[in-house]
Amino acid sequence: MAKKRPVATARKPKVKLSPRDKKTMARLTDVADRVVRAAKARRDPHVDIPSRTLSNVHYSARKKIIEMGNNKNRRKLFDLSQAKAYMRTVLVSSGCKRLLDQGKTTSLRGMYYMLKHTIEGSRENTFDTQNESDTIIEDVEVMLGSLREELHLYAQKKGDLVGNITINDSGFDIDCSRMGSGGYGIPSIVEPEVIKLDRKKCHAKFVLHVEKDTVWQRFNEDRFWEKHNCILTHGGGQPTRGIRRLLHRLHNELKLPIYCVLDNDPWGYYIYSVIKQGSINLAFESQRMAVPEAKFLGLRSIDYDRCELSDDVILAMNDNDRKRAKQIANYPWFAKKRPWQSEIQRMLKNDFKLEVESLISKDISYVTEVYVPERLSARDWLD
Repeated sequence: MAKKRPVATARKPKVKLSPRDKKTMARLTDVADRVVRAAKARRDPHVDIPSRTLSNVHYSARKKIIEMGNNKNRRKLFDLSQAKAYMRTVLVSSGCKRLLDQGKTTSLRGMYYMLKHTIEGSRENTFDTQNESDTIIEDVEVMLGSLREELHLYAQKKGDLVGNITINDSGFDIDCSRMGSGGYGIPSIVEPEVIKLDRKKCHAKFVLHVEKDTVWQRFNEDRFWEKHNCILTHGGGQPTRGIRRLLHRLHNELKLPIYCVLDNDPWGYYIYSVIKQGSINLAFESQRMAVPEAKFLGLRSIDYDRCELSDDVILAMNDNDRKRAKQIANYPWFAKKRPWQSEIQRMLKNDFKLEVESLISKDISYVTEVYVPERLSARDWLD
């Protein structure tokens, strides 16, 4: 039987809050105040959660990003179908406030264990799986209009950086041109209070973002970033929030162009779409994550012929690939762009996919010494 937990008592902040933390704390406190006011007035306490669905997002042609609409779902304490979700929402909010109070951060897994327990007098658990707590954390994000990083929560680190820039990470200067074969591991939290960027300490002319670690290793080993004076990043596939947020900051704060070298398949196109326009789940934060000016440098459907690749490197498309490609072609930000329509239609006509690694069949360093330099020189990219 689970032991009873002592009743948590309100604590005054033990640390000095940053301006960003003060805003987040005010939003959390407002949620609690509204619950208290409703209880005192003998009204049904509730919270309103913006709907994270496709029907509640739209594409802003002016801003060139995905934005969230105004539809909300109301969770009430005294509605049996919503009571548990309501309790979990308030519980996660309380846990985030505790982190801010103490000036600490924790992982998504840590938050799950921090809040997981059996409710006193019942056999009900607050959370049975981490997926349940992760979903509520996302709800709290959109409810407050705050990134989870601002709630002092971080996810697994994923992605690396190398190049001609010195950044300040938690008070330590990191020269990213002296990181060796492993590079600088991009953290989950890259907000200005943690990662400071200084234009005077950046000599790079652009950022080259590649899809996978395997390709990044080739660029790093060939010292592409040194020869072409750039910053080289990867996202290990679908880039995390931290990577997308850092790309956004490098572009907007340091005025660096972002070029993406991704696979010639629907998933590579989707990764580019997320970097460029934002995602449905995080539509409320596209302004702080999306990079509308990002360019797609490759791999392209024409490269099978242009690079004279052999049949040995092609990957057959399946029904799921074809369906995904047609969905992407209908995205509002691609639908009216003839170059993108031609690109996707050619891939469907080819009926096969190509990975960036396929260029190794030409030469081990073909992608770094020929393909990308030629594309950059010719300004041959998709927008």
